[in-house]
Amino acid sequence: MIRRERHDSRKCDICGKRGARTRRIARAYGKGDDFFVIQAVPIVSCPHCGESYLEAETLHELERIKIHRKSFTKKRQVPVATFA
Repeated sequence: MIRRERHDSRKCDICGKRGARTRRIARAYGKGDDFFVIQAVPIVSCPHCGESYLEAETLHELERIKIHRKSFTKKRQVPVATFA
């Protein structure tokens, strides 16, 4: 069974209007040998004010992943493109 969140029931923490949605993105951290990517990071996006933000629980989990990244990450080659 697929659980779907009601998008119109979520209130934006920035503008206070209902309709904010959770979407998932990839975030890159570090550089050089310390570079790594965390996939499927949940962010809240509001169609009314245009803001996107991370919730406190997400920030705590990101910190935990960064601290213990060696046990969470897998080595992969990543193709990179430059936006011109």
